[in-house]
Amino acid sequence: MSAQMVREEVVFKRPAPLGQTVTHYCPGCTHGIIHRLVAEVIDELDVAGKTIGVAPVGCAVFAYNYFELDFVESPHGRATAVATGIKRVQPDKVVFTYQGDGDLAAIGTGETVHVAARGENITVVFVNNAVYGMTGGQMAPTTLPGMVTTSSPKGRDVELAGYPLRMSEMLATTSGAAYIVRRSVHDVANIRKTKKALMTAFKVQMQCMGFSMVEILSTCPTNWGIPAGDALKFIEEKMVPYYPLGDYKVHEAVKPLVAH
Repeated sequence: MSAQMVREEVVFKRPAPLGQTVTHYCPGCTHGIIHRLVAEVIDELDVAGKTIGVAPVGCAVFAYNYFELDFVESPHGRATAVATGIKRVQPDKVVFTYQGDGDLAAIGTGETVHVAARGENITVVFVNNAVYGMTGGQMAPTTLPGMVTTSSPKGRDVELAGYPLRMSEMLATTSGAAYIVRRSVHDVANIRKTKKALMTAFKVQMQCMGFSMVEILSTCPTNWGIPAGDALKFIEEKMVPYYPLGDYKVHEAVKPLVAH
C-alpha cells in the first residue's frame, strides 16, 4: 500500500510584533491574550514599523518587553497625555496606549477625559480588571459594589467609597470620541469580538477620525483570590452585568469600518 502524502498547513503563528518573552504575569491573567490580539492587529495592518506604544505604571509597565515595537514609558496616569504629544509631533505614526483601570480611571482620569474631548487621534487599549493589580489588590475606581479587596476587606461600600466608574459610558458623551466600545476576553467568542474591535479602533486612527478606545474586561485571579478558571466565570457572571459589553459610541463615519 503506497504511503499517502500528508500536507501540513500553518493555521496560526506568532505575530511578528509580539516578542518571544517569557511572561511575568500571574497564572490566569488575560493580559497575555490582549497582548497577542494587539500584536495580531498591528501585524495584519502592516504598521509595526510606524507604531509607537505608550505604557504607564501598573501591570502594563513592562509592556515594552512583549512587543517588537517602539515604546515609551509614561508617568502614572499620563499615558494619553504622552501619546498626544507623540501623535502631534509625528502625525504619520500609529500611537496607542495600553492602560489598566487603576491608571486610566484613577490618577489618569483627567487626562483621559480631556484627550477624548479634544478628539486626539490616538487609540487607547483599556484593560479593566476592577482592582489595583500591581500594588497589592487594593480597591480601584472600577471595583464592583461589595467586592472584597485588600483595602475594602468587607467589600466595597458605595456609601463610603462611591460607585464604580463606567469609563466607556462617560467617554462616549464627549464630542471628540469617534469609537468607544467595551469587550471582554473571557471566552473564545468574545476574544474574537475584541480583536475585531481593536482592528476597528486602529483603523479609526489611521483614517484620522478621532479618539478611539477599546475597554476590555480582564481577569486578576491573584488579587481576586480565586482560581484562574473561576476568574473567567467572574467576568461573565459579575463584571459583565455591571459593565455591559457593547458599542457605546460609533461615529457615523466609523460605521462602514464596523460593518467589515
